[in-house]
Amino acid sequence: MTGAGAADPSGRLIRVGLDVGGTKIDAVAVDPAGDIRGRLRRPTGWGENAVVESIVTAVTALAEESGFPISDVGSVGIGIPGLVDAESGRVDHAVNLGVESLDLAARAEQGLGIPFRVENDVKAAALGAAVLSGVAGSMAYLNLGTGVAAGIVIDGRIWRGSRGTAGEVGHLSVDPRGRLCGCGQHGCVETFCGGGALAKAWGRPGALPIRDIFDAADAGDPLAMGLRDDLYHGAAAAVRVLVLSADVETVVIGGGLTALGDRLENGIRAALHAGAEASPFMRSLRLDERIELLPAGSPAAAFGAALVGASITEKEIVPHG
Repeated sequence: MTGAGAADPSGRLIRVGLDVGGTKIDAVAVDPAGDIRGRLRRPTGWGENAVVESIVTAVTALAEESGFPISDVGSVGIGIPGLVDAESGRVDHAVNLGVESLDLAARAEQGLGIPFRVENDVKAAALGAAVLSGVAGSMAYLNLGTGVAAGIVIDGRIWRGSRGTAGEVGHLSVDPRGRLCGCGQHGCVETFCGGGALAKAWGRPGALPIRDIFDAADAGDPLAMGLRDDLYHGAAAAVRVLVLSADVETVVIGGGLTALGDRLENGIRAALHAGAEASPFMRSLRLDERIELLPAGSPAAAFGAALVGASITEKEIVPHG
């Protein structure tokens, strides 16, 4: 495993975490006890300069709105999509932000004079989910949103693997004859349970296509029923892979699709249970009992980024509450 580098904790008061997405930044301020002292959301800029500017602005606005001086901020952690070099603080190929290659930590530090650390957004969310869910030992975080990705936390540290792709189940092909994925393969997990792929397969206008699919499935629409089953099938496949490959005790599910609540969770549990009926071995794993959903709107990603920013020892997780 590779962990975050060491940093000096002396004098730190507030740790800020930023979850930088394609349209918005979710920012939290975490006090020394691990409690969230403030939270805000701001738009994300497009392009390298605008991304840096929006990050700096988010930190200063968070301090102002939460009632503490910017000098109280001891560290800032950023969770961001793309290929992230956690040691150098560089992010590459964050295409939804208009970023090809950006030395983000260095640029942001120049703007505020505060130490910055950068991590992949899903890995940061995994760390935050582990703390906010009270999970000890081993845990996988499965992000079901426009795409599908996962991160693994073992004994309080992000497990990246040898090349940083540990837990990336979204592009595991589970049906070579299935729908074409954006990665070029057919039948990837993401084509079954990624919101973007499902919306494309649905092909009907609407602001909330996945909710529309579920509503139409409840009304008996055959296409919607098939797509809803695909979602359950794909998510269940991802859970099985994460447990069987990394032997994690718990799989915490987050991302935008968790807004479906029990409709999502119950369906995934049922798919896991049904998939294990013919196998005593799979039944023994009790996969349907090892999943839990983050509450919709959870600050896990930003909270995890705050932990990444403040990482100072071999353990990245700190007590919360």
